Amino acid sequence: MAGRLDGKVALITGGARGQGAAEALLFASEGARVVITDVLDDDGQSLAESADGVSYLHHDVTQEGEWQSVVAEVLEDHGKIDAFINNAGIFRSTPIAQTTLEEYRLVIDINQVGVFLGLKHVGPVMAAAGSGAIVNISSIAGTRGGAGSLAYSASKWAVRGMTKVAMSEFAPSGVRVNSIHPGLIDTPMLQQLPGVEAGQLGQIVRRIPYGRVAEAVEVAKLALFLVSDDSEYCNGAEFVIDGGMTQGL
Repeated sequence: MAGRLDGKVALITGGARGQGAAEALLFASEGARVVITDVLDDDGQSLAESADGVSYLHHDVTQEGEWQSVVAEVLEDHGKIDAFINNAGIFRSTPIAQTTLEEYRLVIDINQVGVFLGLKHVGPVMAAAGSGAIVNISSIAGTRGGAGSLAYSASKWAVRGMTKVAMSEFAPSGVRVNSIHPGLIDTPMLQQLPGVEAGQLGQIVRRIPYGRVAEAVEVAKLALFLVSDDSEYCNGAEFVIDGGMTQGL
């Protein structure tokens, strides 16, 4: 049975664990050759060694030179990039008055500048080939604000805007760019939420109409749809996956 990504090459940043790892495993199971990148070398190498069709490259998404090296290596090894998940990101929760400039810039550098550099270096490769699908991972924090998340929310709102601009620039060349906005997903990042750290996950889940936290593979399935030919007319769109949390009861 043919896979939905047979013959395609996928690049996924932040792919060593969490949503990125789930995407890598799902994409590989659908026939893609997947390159994951991260700074978590042990986790990344372990995943690549355990999964057919997955390889790993060390990659700090804040460094433009490393982007150039990663893209060049993927092209040398595979000849193309068909699907790109701009997934790498971090979360910090600090009230505005206690947020240091260093912390703010760290979050912006990884979550926002990293996405920009990915678009800058992968987008033109796809445009030159005349096809490709990019998915930028934002958050429901990119659709509404929340106390204690200024840097994170700012970065994820920026990802929304960059998605629209990239879509406008790359669409004439046959490249699609969409964004995913996850809610509460069962990944290591979930444990960093202040309420979860304080043992209040149950109270938070009660605000989700669907009644539970999502598994990382559920986000991966949405990403799969967006990089597959099934979504060929989806472009510049925002896909929220939060069990109805932002819609309220």
